[in-house]
Amino acid sequence: MTGFARQEGGDDSFGWTWETRSVNGKARDLRCRLPQGYEHLEEAVRGRIAALFARGNLQITLSLASGRSRPAVRLNNELLQQVVAALRELQAGDAVERPRADGLLAIPGMLESAEEAPDPAVLEAREAALLGGLGAALDSLAGARRAEGARIAEMIAQHLGRLDSLVEQAAGLSATQPAALKARLKEQVEALLEASPALPEERLAQEAAVLASKADVREELDRLGAHIAAARELLAEGGAVGRRLDFLCQELNREANTLCAKSADMTLTQTGLELKSTVEQLREQVQNVE
Repeated sequence: MTGFARQEGGDDSFGWTWETRSVNGKARDLRCRLPQGYEHLEEAVRGRIAALFARGNLQITLSLASGRSRPAVRLNNELLQQVVAALRELQAGDAVERPRADGLLAIPGMLESAEEAPDPAVLEAREAALLGGLGAALDSLAGARRAEGARIAEMIAQHLGRLDSLVEQAAGLSATQPAALKARLKEQVEALLEASPALPEERLAQEAAVLASKADVREELDRLGAHIAAARELLAEGGAVGRRLDFLCQELNREANTLCAKSADMTLTQTGLELKSTVEQLREQVQNVE
């Protein structure tokens, strides 16, 4: 299920932004992007995700921003002296170009923060605010997914209603199968025998009865009806029912395939094919359900 939520917070010295995204997925897959120094929050992020979401590909990103004042920096004099000493040694042996100031400042570690480390109490309060913002962002994301789920539930209900109608239509058509099979069998026998005496009516009836029993689709229609009822129960139940609905779609498709294979009537076959098409449409929506 898809969704997006954003939550911001902070004060004059510290600002943060949580962004949460969710797209469809068969399982729960989380990608967590945290700034350097805040990697330890990932365990808390994963715990909250697991408590709220069962399926979906989720991406959680935390961005930090400094306050209004510019960060103070200072020159690392100890490192500078080491670099200068090394350059003098090189210049003593070979002609080495004098270093430029911008080149020296570009050396990693040459400039360092002049700000004092925050008080532990400040850090603790900051992390509490971050996790509070994460909770608000995830609640908003869950709300967006629920809203989408409600719309999907309506579409699933429509597909189930269409399946009900097709099963009822197939049941009416299946009642004519024995007569159709008998007529077809008679035509085939007469074509084979040509001018020979026709097959006795009793024998013809026996063969037709055998074929009719093999082509009986009442069991498939009963199972189709049972699966449709089970899908409606799952929708009413709510919660993470996507996997079970997906299994029911597989079973519905299996029964529709068997019905088409047993059909001796073109109209019934067309109804079976429409059943398969509707089941596929249902399955596509079920893939979006948690």
